Amino acid sequence: MERRYHIPFLTFLLLLAGIFSFNNGHAQQTTRIQLLNADSSNYNARLGQNVQRLIGHVRLKQDSILFYSDSAYLNEQKRNFDAFSHVHIIVNDTLDLYGDKLHYEGKTRIAELFGNVILKDKKTTLYTGHLIYNRNTQIANYDMGGRILSDSNVLRSNLGYYNTTSRIFYFQKHVIVNSREDVLQSDTLIYNSNNAVAYIKGPTTIRGKETTILCSDGWFNTQNHDSKLFNRPVIQSKSQSICADSIIYGDSATHGQAYGNIQIIDTSKQIVVEGQRSEMWDKKGLSYVTDRAMAISYDEQDSLFMHSDTLWMFMNDKKNVKKILAYHQVRFYRKDLQGVCDSLAYIMKDSTMTMYKNPVIWSGANQLSSDTISLVIKNGQMDSMTMAPNAFIISKDSAQMFNQIKGRTMIGYFSRNRIYKMRVDGNAQSIYWLRNDNKQLIGFNKAEASDMMIRISDNKIVGIDYLDKPSETLYPPRDATGKTTFLDGFNWLNYLKPVSKEDIFVKKTIKTSNQNTENFK
Repeated sequence: MERRYHIPFLTFLLLLAGIFSFNNGHAQQTTRIQLLNADSSNYNARLGQNVQRLIGHVRLKQDSILFYSDSAYLNEQKRNFDAFSHVHIIVNDTLDLYGDKLHYEGKTRIAELFGNVILKDKKTTLYTGHLIYNRNTQIANYDMGGRILSDSNVLRSNLGYYNTTSRIFYFQKHVIVNSREDVLQSDTLIYNSNNAVAYIKGPTTIRGKETTILCSDGWFNTQNHDSKLFNRPVIQSKSQSICADSIIYGDSATHGQAYGNIQIIDTSKQIVVEGQRSEMWDKKGLSYVTDRAMAISYDEQDSLFMHSDTLWMFMNDKKNVKKILAYHQVRFYRKDLQGVCDSLAYIMKDSTMTMYKNPVIWSGANQLSSDTISLVIKNGQMDSMTMAPNAFIISKDSAQMFNQIKGRTMIGYFSRNRIYKMRVDGNAQSIYWLRNDNKQLIGFNKAEASDMMIRISDNKIVGIDYLDKPSETLYPPRDATGKTTFLDGFNWLNYLKPVSKEDIFVKKTIKTSNQNTENFK
């Protein structure tokens, strides 16, 4: 009969076992195997020299270990035996081994069990077809597939090792852990039956009711779902995923933290959020990202890149983003639209982005500002914009002159992400520079009205209609001096404009209005 006593992964087992059982630094002397009971006993030369055949209620002992079986072949000289049928080994008060067949070497203290093998202690029950138990290291290993019951968990693997002292399992090849709410599949896993913690050491998938976790390093508590995952783990739900260098979940997996190169993707809203540090509260549906935080809203044509000090995200019951709040130093860039403000709210339900505290938007050659700006997006494209109060539009013409429109409220309308019309409601004022067909300056028109309608083409103002009680004055070029060419509140802020998606991370400070008109007086 071939004996398989060599154990692979020796380095790991030495660490797992700590040290072999030694007495005061010296190996234990081999003790004899005692026959305590058998219904009948005889010698048969065909079984080998010095082999004793034992039949019926066989009970053997070595040291404190008891062996039970229906029959056995005992070689007292070589200090080994084979036992058959209803094999039972009592190792101590907490550890029992069962099987159909046993070969035991008394000199090496290694037991090899075959057929319907069961290992049972206070915490765990192991079922397998073949098992080797080493009394010196107190490690059991199997290589024909094993099933383990531990608390409410069921664990399976092709290969496994169990340290019966520390109650730690080492699993390899096709590892499956079924807990109450999750199924864990892995290539390599260490499981501590004392605290029901699985230590992940290879490609692993954890499937829950609503989420799937992909990882390769870390640990996972199968009872309360606390975890600490490394090496770019990914947590996926139906339409959202989060990836980071490391992710930590605590408080029974309702509170989490993520660190390093974070990327949160919501495919239902076409939103990507990135940053270096994040915190999540699942039950509240709340999370934030900070340290180079950036939100990317994408469509078929282009993407909008937005940065702020901190991005707060609010989720619905399906874990989809329903609202994003950005604080502070907000800057965003898209090829056809740029903007800055102190803080911003993006509501997914009606696709509305509202900018607060010194908001400024650039669309082509136009600078738009007011106390508050709200931008509505439909079908991935800009639809309309509301600016109030103190709405202001500035555009610079080819001769470095500033066309200006001011009013209490402005409403802009977009087509293919470009403004084509704006309505000014209340206290409308404008300064507009006029040129002839040869582009020679005629003068500037200064007008006031209750309301105005502005027509825009290719991001340039091509016409202004004064709707109620207009008054206009055309000034010759010689009168274009001092404050006459600037409306009150004029502030040219082009130096704040983000010029690329990388530029949104550059912090810039707003200068006063006087500083920005001084060069043009």
